[in-house]
Amino acid sequence: MNIQLSDHFTYSKLFRFTFPSIIMMVFTSIYSVVDGFFVSNYVGKTPFASLNLIMPFLMILGAVGFMIGTGGSALVAMTFGQGDFKKANRIFSLLIYLVIGTGIVFSTLGIIFLVPIARLLGASDDMLPYCVQYGRIILLALVPFMLQNVFQSFLVTAEKPTLGLFITLAAGITNMILDWIFMAVFSWGIVGAASATAISQAIGGFIPLIYFTFPNKSKLRLGKTRLDRKAIMRTCTNGSSEFLSNISLSLTSMLYNFRLIQFAGENGVSIYGVLMYVNFIFIAVFIGFSIGTAPILGYNHGADNTDELKSIFKKSLIIICTVSVSMFVLAEVFATPLSSIFVSYDDELMEMTVSAFKICSFMFIFCGINIFGSAFFTALNNGFVSALISFGRTLVFQVICVLLLPQFFGLNGLWLSVVIADVLSLFVTIICLIKYRKNYHYA
Repeated sequence: MNIQLSDHFTYSKLFRFTFPSIIMMVFTSIYSVVDGFFVSNYVGKTPFASLNLIMPFLMILGAVGFMIGTGGSALVAMTFGQGDFKKANRIFSLLIYLVIGTGIVFSTLGIIFLVPIARLLGASDDMLPYCVQYGRIILLALVPFMLQNVFQSFLVTAEKPTLGLFITLAAGITNMILDWIFMAVFSWGIVGAASATAISQAIGGFIPLIYFTFPNKSKLRLGKTRLDRKAIMRTCTNGSSEFLSNISLSLTSMLYNFRLIQFAGENGVSIYGVLMYVNFIFIAVFIGFSIGTAPILGYNHGADNTDELKSIFKKSLIIICTVSVSMFVLAEVFATPLSSIFVSYDDELMEMTVSAFKICSFMFIFCGINIFGSAFFTALNNGFVSALISFGRTLVFQVICVLLLPQFFGLNGLWLSVVIADVLSLFVTIICLIKYRKNYHYA
C-alpha cells in the first residue's frame, strides 16, 4: 500500500517510508567506497591518495545538486500541502532545467582549470597525472551526477522512495561490477575507477529524468515552466545548508589533507580517505532518514498540521538517539576489520588507521542530531537556521579544531577534531531547536 505524505505516521509507517531513503544513501556511500577499495588494492597508494585529494573539488561542483534537491523538494512538498499541485510541478520543472544548465557550465570550467586546481590542492608531480585523469572523466558526467543528487530528494517528495532505491541499487551494482572489470580484469587503473563511477552516475541521473519526462503515477512530472526568481531564491536559500555542508566538507577535507601531509605524508591522506569512506556509510543512515522525513515535515508544515509535526519530531529524535549509540558501539567493535578492507597490505598504515578510527568513532554519538536538526529546519523552509547548524558543524568548528588541536595532541589532534566539532555543533543545534519550537509548534 502506497504511503502518502498526508497520512498519520506511526513508528512502523515512518520506518517503512524512510527505509528506502536510508538504504539508498547507504548504498550510494558503499559504491563510492568501492572505488577507493579497488584503487587502493589494485592500483596503489599514490593513486589512492590522489583520488582522495581531488575528490573534494569534484564534490563542491556536485553540491549544487544537493542544494536544489533538498531546498526544492521542501518547497514543492510545502506547496503540495497548500494544495497547489500545478504550481508544485512548475517549480519542479524549473529546478531540473536549472540543474542541467548549471551542470554543463561547471563541467566545462572544471575540465579547463583542473590542472591548476589540483596543484593548488597540493598534488605532487607523482599525484598530478592521477588527479587529472580521474577528475576529467568524472567532470564529463557532472550533469547526471547533479541530477542523481537532485532526484534522491524529489523521488521521496513524489511519494516514490522505493523507485529511488531501485535506481540507486542499479547504479551502485553497475559501479561495483565495472570497478572489478575495469581495474581487476582489464587493469585500467584510476581511469577504470573514474569510468565506472561516471557510467553509474549516468544511470542514477538519467533514468529518473526519463521517468519524470513521461506520464507517470507520481504527483510530479516535467513540463512547461517559466522563470520564477522567487522560487529559485527560496530553493537556494532553503537548500543553502546542504550546499554549505557539502562545500564545507570539501574545504575541510582539503585542510585535513594539507595538515596530514605535514604530519604524516601520503600515509596521512590515505588514512583520512579510509575514515571518510567508512564515515560516509555510517552517516548515510542519518542523511537518508533526514531525506525521508523532510517531505513529511514540509507537507504538514504547509498544511498547518501541528499535531502530526509534533509526532514526527518526537519519533525522529528517539530514533536518531538510539541509532547514534548503536553506531558508536559498532564502529568501535569493527574498527580493525573495516580498516583492513583498505590498508591491510601495509602493517604500519593499518595500525595508524585503526587508532584513528577508534578516536573518530565517538562522533557518531553526536552527529546524528546535528544532521537531522539541519535537515529539519530545511524541511520547515527555514534555510538560515539550517545553514547555521550545518555551517558551524562542517566548517567553523572543524577549521578551529584542525588548526588548534594538533598543536597539543599531534596527529591524534586531527582525528579528535572531528569529534570536538560535532560536540560544539550539538550545543548550537539544541539551542536552535529550543528557540524555534514555538514558531513552528513542533514541541
